[in-house]
Order: sequence, then C-alpha cells, then structure tokens
Amino acid sequence: MRLMQEFDHYPPIQQIFAQVYDQKDAVFLDSSLHDQLGRFSIIGLDPYLRLVKGETFTINGEVSGESFEDWVKAYLRGHRESNDTGLPLVSGAIGYFSYDHGREKEKVGSRHPRELDIPDCILVFYDCFIIEDHQAQRLTLISNDHGQDAASGMRRLKQLVRQAEKTPYVPMETPPGRTCVTADFTKEDYMAAVQRMIGYIIEGDIYIANMTQQLQITSPMHPFEMFWRLRADNPSPFGGYLNYGDLQIVSASPERFLQMRKGHIQTRPIKGTRKRGSTPEEDAALRLELEQSGKDKSELLMIVDLERNDLNRVCVPGSVEVTELFSVETYATVFHLISNIVGTLRPELTVMDLLEAAFPGGSITGAPKLRAMELIDELERSRRNLYTGSMGYLTLDGCCDLNIVIRTALYQKGVYHLGVGGGITYESDLGFEYEETLQKARALLRALDALDCEIEGKGAR
Repeated sequence: MRLMQEFDHYPPIQQIFAQVYDQKDAVFLDSSLHDQLGRFSIIGLDPYLRLVKGETFTINGEVSGESFEDWVKAYLRGHRESNDTGLPLVSGAIGYFSYDHGREKEKVGSRHPRELDIPDCILVFYDCFIIEDHQAQRLTLISNDHGQDAASGMRRLKQLVRQAEKTPYVPMETPPGRTCVTADFTKEDYMAAVQRMIGYIIEGDIYIANMTQQLQITSPMHPFEMFWRLRADNPSPFGGYLNYGDLQIVSASPERFLQMRKGHIQTRPIKGTRKRGSTPEEDAALRLELEQSGKDKSELLMIVDLERNDLNRVCVPGSVEVTELFSVETYATVFHLISNIVGTLRPELTVMDLLEAAFPGGSITGAPKLRAMELIDELERSRRNLYTGSMGYLTLDGCCDLNIVIRTALYQKGVYHLGVGGGITYESDLGFEYEETLQKARALLRALDALDCEIEGKGAR
C-alpha cells in the first residue's frame, strides 16, 4: 500500500530536511536553482534496504557473494512498480556510484592507495519521500510499506512538516578552530602534469582528458552548515546532502549525467568554464569569450561524440540526437558551456544497462575513455574516490536521474575532501588550467570561510 498527500502551502523543503539532517541515511537531493533542470527536490527517509559495495558487497549489513551490479539489476526487475503521478519517483533508491566504481568496472587499475574509508557505492531504498515541485509550488508526502506500516510513516512525515513550520533552522555558530587548505599538487607540479598529458595528446594516445587535483580543507564547520551556506550562495540544479553517519556529502553540482524517464534518456555534458565578472561589462565579456572559444567548443564536441557513442550502445538505432550543442549556462561564480544529448533505451534493457554503457561520464574522463582513465591514474596524485562519480536516484518504475559529482565536498573525520579539474587538449594553457581548477573550488571554499586561505601544495610523492 502507498499513501500520498499533497500540500499547496508548506514550509520550504530545506527547512523540513533541517529537522532530520543528523539522522543516518537521511538524504536530500536539492534543486536549489529553480530552473527547468531543477524542478524537483527530494528527501528520502525510513530506509528498508541498504546496499553497500566496498571491499565486499553487503545487503543490510550482511555480506553477499553476488555481484553488486547483478543483484541491483535483478532486484529492480523483480520489484517493478508503476508511477503515473507525474512525480519523478514514488518508490526507489537514492545514493551514489563513485568514480572508483567506474574505474574498476572498466578494469582500469590504480597505483594510488585508499586514503579515505568510503564505499565505492551506496544505494539505499526508502519507504518515505518528501518531494517539492518548484514549478507547480506543491509539496507531496509519500509513504510506502516495504519495511514499515505506511500509515505510521505518513504520520511521521506530517509531523516533520509541522515541526519545520514551528522551528525553522537557525544557522549554527562555527566553533573556533583553524581552517587550512592543502592540495595534492603544487602549482608547478600540476602544470607539469598537464604538460605531460598534452604530450600524450600530441603522440595520439588521446584527444582530450580531464586532469584533477584534490584539496583537503580542515575546518571546524559542521557539514550541514556548509551545505546551508552553499545552497544559498551558489544554487544548483543537482545538489544535495547525503548523511551516511561517518560520512557526509555536500554537493552543488551543475551537471546532469543521466536522466531517464519512460525510456527517454538525457545527458548534459559540461566542457568550458569562465569565472563571473566583477562588473556587468566584465561579466558580459567573459560570457562572450566562452561562447566564442574555439578551444572550449572543440573540447565539448569531442565529449559529445563520446557520449553519443556510449548511448548508441544501448539506445534504439537512430534515436540518439544532439538537441543543444554550445549553450552557455550561468551560475553564481562561473559560466559553463554545455550540450544536450537524448536517446531512447532499447525496450529489453534497464537503467543498469544504461549505467554499464555510459558510466563514468565522458566529460570527466576523456576520449578515448579507457586510455584517458589510464592516464588519469598515471598523472593524478590521488584516487578520485567519489569525485566525478554520480549521485541521484533509481526508481522502481525503471527511471533515474544522476548528476556528475563535481562542486562537491566529502566530509569525514573533520576534513572536507574536494576534487577540482578541467579538460585538457593540445591547446591548453598550463597556467589557465591551474587557475580554472581554483575557480571551480571557489564557491565551496567561500562556504567554508576558506577563500582567503593560502593553499599549501604537496610536492611529488
């Protein structure tokens, strides 16, 4: 049985989530930028099935000898439910797939040790969802009975809404403590690694690759306070806050990796970034510079070709189309150049087949994908872990919406871990590429009051 209730008058959904953010496995997929892409925000509560892929695959804490991918594929096939509500989901899972999961799926090894204790994948199936439709200005409460009584779940959801009306979130005071930022590259070493990547491009190994550096920010700020600040200052369509107990994920991602509804697929790769200007004239000039940049357009075009090829592996022949090629999107701190690609999944396949064909996303690997991933591991200084993976939802009616994990901080044991990178082609300017990584970190560093901290880069290891 499923219970649903709609409200036209309600507290903001972020205030509702503020009542439960400290509960383990409480998750919030937050479309704080209320545009056409960011129509829905979703809270998931009351988990009944927790899938974790790390060194072993566990189902509700019990080790399974099956493969994670096969088990999920079989579960989705065997527990299919319809959704004719117009909402993005009424039942299903929220979680993440790390870049390392994709690297292992593609059988690309890593020379880097595991420095963070995080699983490769977490998928949690929830009984209760709270969904805000920003376009229709409507809140929907959903309570299922997979692991609980639906009526009691609905009572708890209504109580949460009442609590949010009575006790809105008050920003936390950050306790005293030093904030410091370190990177796994010095500026000179990062530029040298980019130069080596350009050498591989000139030699014909690849056409384009994404090069990343990792920042570690030690801060006394609570991750939910960071999230609250980030969503206010840098709204994004594919952000969120995932609380896994000993691990919190704070995201303000601007990039959709894969959305599928009723077999119709959309992917929106980003390639090309400019900072926002300090005056309207400078802002307009930087936007125009990005619109007219031959280097950024060639980067994006190569990734569009790659992602068209990935989709053609699982889509109905002739259904894959590029519906936008070089559009500029505006965010609080940057402009991005994007494209939009659509297709129709072959009817005998599932969302897991789509992920197998397309993950990890081409915009954050390179082309050809496998060789780019090998060179990424050779030239970068750390494992990417979650960075450039995907987070979002899978539904029991066979749909999904997943972002690319960029502009995202992973918090564990008092330290925020943040990856920042950019696309490298033979035209890349070494200094510009380094500065672009810092520009992409700007919104998150500002939320942590770390914008003025000097970044201490580590030498070669």
